[in-house]
Amino acid sequence: MPEETPGFEEKPEVPTGTNADDAAAEPKAADSSKEEAAAPAGDATAAEALSKETALLAQLDQARTALGERTADLQRLQAEYQNYRRRVERDRIAVKEIAVASLLTELLPTLDDIGRARDHGELVGGFKSVAESLETAAAKMGLQQFGKEGEPFDPTIHEALMHSYAPDVTETTCVAILQPGYRIGERTIRPARVAVAEPQPGAAPAAKSESADGDTPSDKDTDAPEKG
Repeated sequence: MPEETPGFEEKPEVPTGTNADDAAAEPKAADSSKEEAAAPAGDATAAEALSKETALLAQLDQARTALGERTADLQRLQAEYQNYRRRVERDRIAVKEIAVASLLTELLPTLDDIGRARDHGELVGGFKSVAESLETAAAKMGLQQFGKEGEPFDPTIHEALMHSYAPDVTETTCVAILQPGYRIGERTIRPARVAVAEPQPGAAPAAKSESADGDTPSDKDTDAPEKG
């Protein structure tokens, strides 16, 4: 066996053509290349995070836009539903009024007979109770009677069946109610049938009791000087 020579340490072999300084510089170069490789990796991670954030913001904007559109659709549907409910309620009330008016119109001849019997003093006994119950029921359904003697003639609610002249009227006046009129609320179901009178043709207007300056004719005669 070969004998080891004491006092000598083994040194790493250096490749041929490479000096010691170059060998020492190799580890430093390796560390520098690792740092350069790490830097691009960090930039790529930051760019990827920025791209994800941009995509999330875009999705958030789309969600907000969709939410605004759905909210507007919901508000429009709610408004349409409210309008539909109002139309249904209005139509329901109109149908009810038409049905009630049709029913009460059929009862008007009976009510006219009751009125004539009352005028002639024939509304007595059990017939009187039945007639009053019928009139009460009609009134509860909204039926109102109108038309009075002496009121001005209104062609929208009166129907003139007779015409005459009278010296004591200043305008066309209802002087007799031949058949009373009936209404339900503001709806007229039958005009009042009346006899009317107009002022006499060529009648002079009523003399004013006072003149324009407030003196009566007798005062003027009193204040006038006497002739000698």
